[in-house]
Parts: sequence; structure tokens; C-alpha cells
Amino acid sequence: MDWTHQGQDLWLRRLNVGQYGNNCYIVACPTTGQALVVDTPAEPERILAACQDVKVGLIVITHTHGDHLGAFLEVRRGLKAPVAVHPTEADNLPLPPDRLLQHGETLSIGTLSLKVLHTPGHTPGSICLLAGRHLFSGDTLFPHGPGRTKTNAALRQEADSIRDQLMVLPDGTMVYPGHGEGTVLGKEKAEFAAFLARPWDPSLCGDVLWLGQGA
Repeated sequence: MDWTHQGQDLWLRRLNVGQYGNNCYIVACPTTGQALVVDTPAEPERILAACQDVKVGLIVITHTHGDHLGAFLEVRRGLKAPVAVHPTEADNLPLPPDRLLQHGETLSIGTLSLKVLHTPGHTPGSICLLAGRHLFSGDTLFPHGPGRTKTNAALRQEADSIRDQLMVLPDGTMVYPGHGEGTVLGKEKAEFAAFLARPWDPSLCGDVLWLGQGA
């Protein structure tokens, strides 16, 4: 299976799976072939097939909504790899996790390092992973907007997470979200700034676009 990105920094394989267009990412160290899997949404046979040429040492769950866990049991069983998640969401997994992730800690996969960013809002324990110029944003950040929220308070929390943890990264950072196509962070910064500059609608939540609704 071809790699989506094959550079000196990392190798990346993106699988778009399931009825909700979820992404599963296989992130590999180009030197050692060691890898981690980001999320287990659906179609376990495809995920396992995409891992056959690497040595998966960790499965990271960005958050525990059901559409990110549809293949969890089969993938964990097939890869025999430990599972990591933010402690806020540990009780929501089908099986207990092997590792609890804290904001700012580093995951080492071969010579590859990924920083854990806790970005609550979409869910209380949502995380992103940063590997150099590559950001795996889960359902926190998408092209043109944030992840879906159920309340205005959650949207405000998510906007704070995006402002404080993600928008401080370089413009050239590549963003790989939990659904659909990716983006470049520099494209999102101007739209996000315009969103924050408008008056807040106290009832705004749900599926929000930076340029579609007032903050």
C-alpha cells in the first residue's frame, strides 16, 4: 500500500474509512519502521492490512466518540499493541487503556517524536498529536472550522484550545483531521481570527464554520 507522505521526517498513511468519512493514520519512523496508529474508526481489515509493513508499537485514540472506535477491538487484537488515551476519556474505551496521555508529554516511535496536546472542547479529553510540521488534530480542528460541539460553553472551550495550542504553531504546519481532507494551518489562522473578531452569539454551537457564523 502506498504512503500518503513519505519524507525524511516521517512516513504517513491515511485511510478514509466508514460511513462518516473518518480518517485512520499510520505514522511511521522512516529509519526504523516503527509506527503508531491514530484512531480506529471502522474497517479493521483495511487498517490491519495497512500496518503489515510496519511495526506498530502504540494505538492512540484522539477521543472516544463511537465513530472513532468502531474497529477498536479488532485492531487492538490484531496488532497486539498498547492503547493510549487522555485520562478524562479512559473509562469510555471498550477495554481499559494501557497508557494515559498527559498534555505536553512526548511519544517516541523509533527516532520520531510526537507531542501530546490536550485540546478539550469537542470532548473533555480530546487530544492532538504534533510531529514536527505535522499535526494530527482529531476532531478539534478541520478546514474552515472546529469540531462539532453540543453547547456554547464547549465551543468557547474548543476555541480557547485552538487559539492557545494550535494557532501558535507555524503557518506551514500540515493539519490531518479526524474526518475528510486536511489543510495547512496558515489557511485557518486568518479565518479563525475573523471568527473571534465578531460578536459572540450566546447560543452558537454544533457544526460551525469560521466564516459562516458570528462568534
